[in-house]
Amino acid sequence: MTRRFYPAPPSGSEMTAVDITASMAGWQYSGLRVLRLAAGTTHELTTGTTEMAILPLSGGMRVEVESHVFRLEGRTGVFTAVTDFAYVPIDADIRITTQGPCEIALCTAVATRRIDPYRVAAQDVRVEVRGGGSGTRQINNFLSADAADADKLIAVEVLTPEGSWSSYPPHKHDETSEAEIELEEIYYFRIDGEDGFGFFSCYTDDAKIDDTLRVGNGDVYLVPRGFHGPAAAAPGHHMYYLNVMAGPSPDRAWRFSDDPRHAWVREALEKLPGDPRLPMTSA
Repeated sequence: MTRRFYPAPPSGSEMTAVDITASMAGWQYSGLRVLRLAAGTTHELTTGTTEMAILPLSGGMRVEVESHVFRLEGRTGVFTAVTDFAYVPIDADIRITTQGPCEIALCTAVATRRIDPYRVAAQDVRVEVRGGGSGTRQINNFLSADAADADKLIAVEVLTPEGSWSSYPPHKHDETSEAEIELEEIYYFRIDGEDGFGFFSCYTDDAKIDDTLRVGNGDVYLVPRGFHGPAAAAPGHHMYYLNVMAGPSPDRAWRFSDDPRHAWVREALEKLPGDPRLPMTSA
């Protein structure tokens, strides 16, 4: 059985906190690395067959790729601000230079079409508030399918205030049909507050996947197929997750089907007033 849950390593133990390649995940496209870089250091890497979004989780950095130099202002943390980011195509050499300590998410997808590198400023990231009541959540559409160009890669950030729910109703995108586009998906969790936690669920109709997990700061869950959600933020602890998606369809889009047993919840939540705590962050 392919491993789906990756607990966070001990804080500060390694430069690479997360290293999920498509082959390690047992699928074809989506990947994620999270790097912890010390102040005043340089890190070099090559994209090869993967396109990449360089997303500051904390700190700022200088990114050099080909003739481009991008200064990413970054942020102090995922619960404090929306950040700028850089897109890097396949077959590119990258040089990242830090001033202060940094934590960086490298969202990747195996790709074939080459796109010129670019940077998107934080104020140009579309921030969306979805749902209502206890199902209100914030989406930072930094690399959603309708926000910025890529070949395969789709990536967004989701913020769920303490005591609330997101990724609800449960939904899936594991086949290509009129309703869905097949997408592999990675969830990377951050939890606000010491010893904070939340819960996450993924399941299939054939019961071959039936996971309900306690997730903590830095944990990763891979969704190979099936309905996923809800994600629940425990009272007292806001939840953040980074979603990285990619799939085989030539149509780069996010289309999904709700679990028909719970589909009514979507419309019901949208009729409720939104949570006044949202949006939690901005540029």
